[in-house]
Amino acid sequence: MARTHAGTAVVALAVVAIALGACKTRLTTSSGLPSAAVPVPSYTPPPLPPAVALAPSSTPTSFADLAARCDPAVVFVKTLQEARRRVVGEALGTAFVFDPSGLILTNNHVIEHASEIHVTFGQKREMPATVVGRDRPTDVAVLRVEATGLPHVPLGDSDAIRVGDWAIAIGNPFGLSHTVSAGIISAKGRTNQDVRGLDESGYYDFLQTDASINPGNSGGPLLDIGGRVIGINTAIRAQANSIGFAVPINMVKELLPRLLKDGKISRSAIGVVVSGVQESDVTRLHLPSETGALLRVVVPGGAADRAGLQADDVIVGFGPDAILTPERLRWVASLAGVGRKVPVRVLRDGRAFDITLELQALPEEPGRQEEPE
Repeated sequence: MARTHAGTAVVALAVVAIALGACKTRLTTSSGLPSAAVPVPSYTPPPLPPAVALAPSSTPTSFADLAARCDPAVVFVKTLQEARRRVVGEALGTAFVFDPSGLILTNNHVIEHASEIHVTFGQKREMPATVVGRDRPTDVAVLRVEATGLPHVPLGDSDAIRVGDWAIAIGNPFGLSHTVSAGIISAKGRTNQDVRGLDESGYYDFLQTDASINPGNSGGPLLDIGGRVIGINTAIRAQANSIGFAVPINMVKELLPRLLKDGKISRSAIGVVVSGVQESDVTRLHLPSETGALLRVVVPGGAADRAGLQADDVIVGFGPDAILTPERLRWVASLAGVGRKVPVRVLRDGRAFDITLELQALPEEPGRQEEPE
């Protein structure tokens, strides 16, 4: 019986291979492009953002007024973890009120696995908090306390912030509540390639700052000189001095409506594994520049595969968005919506074409190493 089953399996695989080959044949025309592709006569990469002229400014003599105004909105977070009705752990962190009706932002890892969450305003006012929504891949969580008229900090614009601008962090490092530290924005667009040890399936576009961030600062606000939140302090680089990372607040603002409505983010996917375009790829694939998202793997049966895309294609446009990096493609594709049809611009062997992808649901597999986009 074993031989019979093995033989049957071989035949079945052969039939599947022939069928897949036939499908590929139908998807690709004699020009080498997918059958549904619309050729683009010429393609020019989008220009890089222009340099911003420096506005006259003066060094602030003190951050005291800013700290006094914003500190009341920053809260101390204490969580308890229980197992078999016994407390087995306690964690500390930071959060901040962004809406006076009782809505609070923090990191997901601050409150993950918590059986109880308590936040402390000032030195004495402690209140229980509940989870409104959270998103593990971006490490963002929204809490609520039953109170109104709370002091709060406004959400700013992390896209407008520039490398070299002032950055102020308020938090509770090592349990030392209401600590203020100042520095500058040291870099933008840091990914998991820069901050080792993060989940490969997450979404990262960190602001880097040299404002002092330590354990306990997680979930606290990173502020601009006007006291607006430009990021949520979330990570540090081990064994490094004054290198901290914050989730850009514009990223958070894209998630907030869904977290408040559904409590979670349901992500869409196009079914690929992507990487950045390297200098060697430009020559090998006849590309105009090193921008775009290079398809390393096309997942069988996914949206990209069904449309006829293949490894070594480069996606340079997704709907209205120009795609300069693989991180940008992963982000916009994940939030576009399951079942939505999106026009995509693709480069293949020196030619550009447009094609429409029908997005699928992104499988929820925490910790996977190669997450389909």
